[in-house]
Amino acid sequence: MNQTVIDTITSFLESIGLSVVTRNIEKETFLPGLLLENGKIIIDPDKLLYPGDILHEAGHLAAYEPAVRETIGDPLPAYMIDGFEMMALAWSYAACLHIKLDPAVVFHDDGYKGEGSHLVQTFAQGGYIGLPMLQYLGLAYDKKKAAELNALPYPNMIRWLRETQTI
Repeated sequence: MNQTVIDTITSFLESIGLSVVTRNIEKETFLPGLLLENGKIIIDPDKLLYPGDILHEAGHLAAYEPAVRETIGDPLPAYMIDGFEMMALAWSYAACLHIKLDPAVVFHDDGYKGEGSHLVQTFAQGGYIGLPMLQYLGLAYDKKKAAELNALPYPNMIRWLRETQTI
């Protein structure tokens, strides 16, 4: 386990307003060593296998306006996963670049049905899966919208957390 990577990720998440708590997790979780609880990311360092999974889970939290985000816990209901999974991919890719981590930290081959390397390659070639959702939520802009607004395009983010009810 690379504690430096975990520290980099958790410092970033706390700097954007997400709460991260380190403690033992007694129950079985979808991702080893990670739990979402009342809008907080709970990390059990003894069980965590892939630090990049922390960023992916943060990407899920980022999709919800503050009042809902504070209630999010595991397991996420299906309606809170389906459309937001691709957005969490795009969000976590942008986060990796922002904090200068190799995207393979998030897109490891033991996740994503063994397609982590393919996702890294897809994003690196500009195949920004999930960008339309980020743009819809006002978190990032594609090249066209960024040019219209004189802003930097994705993978730069306009903001990291959804602020209002858009949907």
